[in-house]
Amino acid sequence: MANDPEPDPADDAGAGEPNPFKGTPFEQFFGPGGPLGGMAGLGGLGALGGAGGFDLNRIMSQFKAMMEPYDGPLNWKVVDDLARAAVAEQPDPSPGRRDQDRVADAVRLADHWLDTTTAFPSGVTSTAVWSRAEWLVETREAWKVLVEPVAARSVSGLGNALPQEMQATAGPLLGIIGQAVGGMIASQIGQGLGALAGEVLTASDIGVPLGSPGKAALVMSNVREFAGGLDVSEDDVLLYLALREAAHQRLFAAVPWLREHLVGAVTDYARGLELNVAQMQERLEEQMRSINPMDPSSMQGLLEGGLFEPPVSPQQEAALARLEIALALVEGWVDEVVGQATETRMPPAAKLREAVRRRRAAGGPAEQTFAALVGLELRPRRLRDASTLWGGLRARSGTEARDGVWMHPDLLPTAADLDDPLSFRAEATQPDTLTDDAFDEELRKLLDGESGETGSSETE
Repeated sequence: MANDPEPDPADDAGAGEPNPFKGTPFEQFFGPGGPLGGMAGLGGLGALGGAGGFDLNRIMSQFKAMMEPYDGPLNWKVVDDLARAAVAEQPDPSPGRRDQDRVADAVRLADHWLDTTTAFPSGVTSTAVWSRAEWLVETREAWKVLVEPVAARSVSGLGNALPQEMQATAGPLLGIIGQAVGGMIASQIGQGLGALAGEVLTASDIGVPLGSPGKAALVMSNVREFAGGLDVSEDDVLLYLALREAAHQRLFAAVPWLREHLVGAVTDYARGLELNVAQMQERLEEQMRSINPMDPSSMQGLLEGGLFEPPVSPQQEAALARLEIALALVEGWVDEVVGQATETRMPPAAKLREAVRRRRAAGGPAEQTFAALVGLELRPRRLRDASTLWGGLRARSGTEARDGVWMHPDLLPTAADLDDPLSFRAEATQPDTLTDDAFDEELRKLLDGESGETGSSETE
């Protein structure tokens, strides 16, 4: 369209062609003088050049990948390309045989130590050492499950913002706009994943196993960087991270509903997403005004995060609370069992435990970036409370009672329980003093809410 020698229809779109968005939140967005003025008449890409003085060829090259056809709510080619480009900005050596053997040995020893701290059997079926680029490839399917519900709701929210009588008129154009929005969201997610690839230490580092079930994996370049900032040997760091990874694998293998429980919170968050179209228009107008036609890199501000920041609804707040509590409980349990396993065997473990706690609770720049892009917090703010809760329950009632809480999601501690972690089931009976019938009856009471300590956090 930019190279067509014929007069551009956008030149008189405002005067000669009706704007199908008139009277809607999109009217100023696509009307004369708006950032995409003229597109309402389907000739509007010319409005980005010509009168505005923009270098259209350079700008269009930025949009080309985003506007290519793709299946699903998200342009994964854009995600992959941008994530790989981010990883390629720094050295990313492929792990050698020595690193593979070191990780396999560390995971094997970790599993042996964990056998003494929990009755959950080993969940590890294989081990791997990944480069940062391999982390992107190996975790791609898991990320699709996590981010596509949010992306799909974001794209569909554009059409839903129009009155019903206008949706038929604007249908074809909405398809184009939806494709562009999906591409822009993909560019944000690609940059976020590229940044995360430079920080994650293991396959389960965000609290959810992102690799294939049973595959315990470490990202060795990041492990070395992490170890370099600590006064601890690299071998000790490797073993400690192997313990955490093996503990995550045990928990998710022994609790088959847990992964879906976390993904369900993400899906519930997406269901409550509503785009603030007026806010989106204002932000886009501001960013378009900042473009320097002589500097194509100025387009980056339009493609990076921050364009889509929808208001958080009560439904979303509840979903985020469930996700945050569940992540805290997972990380707290891992922290507790690894602490047990290393207490008398590994003197540097206390220093490593504190370093990991601070890192997970605070979240690095990449995690913060991803939270801004998708609206999801990937870090457990209440890790210490959760670890105290699990440790207190074990001290009072034993490991079987502690791990038995994972039998059903309704048994999980709530936000109120984390407020007073040492009181969680303070009157719990030692499992070995219960008969099978008595144990079944106590479990039934818990599930029915008769004990007054139901684990549902949906109302939190």
